[in-house]
Amino acid sequence: MFPNSLSGRFLALTIIFVMLAEVFIFVPSIARFRQDYMVNRLERAQIASLALLANDMIDPELEYELLKNAGVFNVVLRRDEVRQLMLSSDMPSPVAATYDLRDPSAGALIMDAMARLLNPEPEVVRVIGNPVQDAGLLIEVTMPTAPLREAMIDYGLRILLLSAVISVFTATLLFFAVRRLLVTPIKGVVAAMKSYAAAPEDARRIITPSAGVRELNEAEHALRSMQSDLTSMLRQRERLAALGSAVAKISHDLRNILTSAQLFADRIEDSEDPVVARMAPKLMNSITRAVHLCESTLAFGKAEEPSPTLSIVNLADIVQDVIEAERLATTDDLVAFENEVPRALMVRADSEQLYRITSNLIRNARQAIEASKKPGKIQAAAGEDDNSWWIRVSDSGPGLPQKAQEHLFTPFQGGARKGGSGLGLAIAAELVRGHGGTLSLTKTGPEGTVFTVTLPKTVFGSHRAAQ
Repeated sequence: MFPNSLSGRFLALTIIFVMLAEVFIFVPSIARFRQDYMVNRLERAQIASLALLANDMIDPELEYELLKNAGVFNVVLRRDEVRQLMLSSDMPSPVAATYDLRDPSAGALIMDAMARLLNPEPEVVRVIGNPVQDAGLLIEVTMPTAPLREAMIDYGLRILLLSAVISVFTATLLFFAVRRLLVTPIKGVVAAMKSYAAAPEDARRIITPSAGVRELNEAEHALRSMQSDLTSMLRQRERLAALGSAVAKISHDLRNILTSAQLFADRIEDSEDPVVARMAPKLMNSITRAVHLCESTLAFGKAEEPSPTLSIVNLADIVQDVIEAERLATTDDLVAFENEVPRALMVRADSEQLYRITSNLIRNARQAIEASKKPGKIQAAAGEDDNSWWIRVSDSGPGLPQKAQEHLFTPFQGGARKGGSGLGLAIAAELVRGHGGTLSLTKTGPEGTVFTVTLPKTVFGSHRAAQ
């Protein structure tokens, strides 16, 4: 509705504010009008008294006519320190008040004018002023207040009418100006938002800033940035959904392949070759983990990781399995691994997910060192306090680039090396959150990078195995 629109409310407020401004103008104007009215009566009375000075003897009818034209009852003129009653007539009532117009203050004039407007009773007042052209020391008259009040009311009504006309005219101009400069651009922004909301994946619907008003232009730029980010996120989600569907299909077939590989691995366990006998358990563990991961992917079929199955596990053994797997993956002798996790340290966690967490961190460190083509070292350490366990993976690699730090745990954006997807850290962070813990970047730079995993002791305290 119009009263609830921005234009309607602005129009109403404009009329109100202009009328308030006119009220502030009206009060001193009506006071000025009253002063001019009484000064005019003094001047008329002085002119009438000049007729008497010219002719000492005038008949009563002429004197009455002079006083009537002057609008006063009596005229007193002081000349040469002598106060003379120049003209006089009968007064209907005694003098109610005296006003001196020789040096009045603005406050007194305004208060007297408002008092006269609010007092409807006719009275007789004395007015004192300076004669025109210095024709004496002062002149005073007695005059009725009824004609004065009627003239003030008539003048006030004309001012109010003029104020109303000015208010409506000004408000109308401002109304159309506001519609042109503000309302129309705002409606354009609203229309653009509705259009974008109908199909946020369509980049053609992103608003193009065009407002001439600076604040609206800034709002349009902010909206454009938000819409661009949202469109990019929606496209990324679509790609992730497609990727998830593809991964589920691949996992289904890969599980079957790995099951066959597991059967073959079972047979080579009986080999008499010492190297094969030593490597077979490692191969079986790797295949088992791969099969379990495929089954979990097929079971849940969504982006979230399954809730961890918590148990008391030996952290040093898990870290050692990861290090041995990474040693097999190294292409040269650039990387040295150190397992500094205490052998007796037991933690409450999901062993498979803890393996994936440490594997992602150590693998990222290895790949960073290998990409630098310089020898480096990776160290895994751990410990505990009264409230949590902590795992620290540090390397002497080149450190993370700034872009990777800004999107550290964001899939497909936090890759630290060329061709990297950034999934490793995102997966590790999600698995750690599933344990109620945190994964944080402790430091990074030319001297190396350190990641810290913190797992809370929510149920059990420290558990240490016997030596």
